[in-house]
Amino acid sequence: MAPIPTPPAEPQDSPDGYVGLDAEQAERRARERGWSTVRALPPGAIITMEYRVGRLNFEVRDGRVVRAWKG
Repeated sequence: MAPIPTPPAEPQDSPDGYVGLDAEQAERRARERGWSTVRALPPGAIITMEYRVGRLNFEVRDGRVVRAWKG
C-alpha cells in the first residue's frame, strides 16, 4: 500500500508581522521565511477562497501591506 502523503509544512510565522511593511520588503521577508507562494492583491480584489498551504496573501494599498493572511 502506498504511504499517505504528508502535506507540506507551513512556516511558523504570523501574517500580522507584515502589516505596515513596504510590499516588496514584505515579499522578500516572506520568501526568506519559507513561504512558497506570496500573493499581493489590491484592495477589494476578487479572489478564489481555496486554502493553499504555504501561501501568504497581502492586501497592498499605496505600496504598503494593509492586511495579510495565510492560504
